Amino acid sequence: MQERSERTRRKLVHAGAEMFHRNGYANATLGEIAAFAGVTKGALYFHFASKDDLARAVQLRGCTLLQDAVRQLCASQPSPLQTLVDTTHWLARNLREEPAIPASFRITKECAGLPQLVTDFHQTWLTTVCGLLRQARDAGELRPESRWESVESLVAAAACGIEALAGTAMPYVELQRRVSGLWSLLLPILVPQGAEGEYRLGTAVLDCPPRPVEGPGEGFVDGSAGHPAGHPAADRVADRVADRAPDRSERRYRPEFSASAV
Repeated sequence: MQERSERTRRKLVHAGAEMFHRNGYANATLGEIAAFAGVTKGALYFHFASKDDLARAVQLRGCTLLQDAVRQLCASQPSPLQTLVDTTHWLARNLREEPAIPASFRITKECAGLPQLVTDFHQTWLTTVCGLLRQARDAGELRPESRWESVESLVAAAACGIEALAGTAMPYVELQRRVSGLWSLLLPILVPQGAEGEYRLGTAVLDCPPRPVEGPGEGFVDGSAGHPAGHPAADRVADRVADRAPDRSERRYRPEFSASAV
């Protein structure tokens, strides 16, 4: 019985994330959410007393997914800066594949000024990015002569821009290229001269899609946080990037914005 109840709750959180992401917090109704989850409104109210409670649960899932991804990526490699690069790729993918992530951003924007209701997911993301950047600085990965405030502001602004890009109609493959292109410009600025070749620009997340879970409306269980070193899929990604890295002039992404991408 407890397992069934927990499964129903997960369905409702996923359904809430889908509806908040698609329709916005104000326009999403509990009836639509219950229907999307395949449960009755009575079952919804058993788990969540109000839409506010469900929104908090959706954002908690978003925060948990982000924290778990960073933890796994940190465990897979010694470089905080590489972890930061990989975390931005994780965000780009999950803005498309895990509705709790874009929903958490949207709830934050639409419920600004109601701190008792929501977590500021923008601040959560910025804190994550700046924390990893600070670790990279402390590990000696950044140029020692750089002004910290300027470096932090530049990287924070770039990282926040990923969410805006994902909100356009551009395909995920294009979004992935844009994130890689972002780091091809940032790394030579951030690290000592010649050290940018030591970092992987592309994604290190799973090549396979997230694993579906049981039950209608359940969506995906996130499985894209990254491979440990030595994992065959991670090696394939690293080999592809390494094969292309020596030619710095090669166009691996399109920096210009086309009309169809915005």
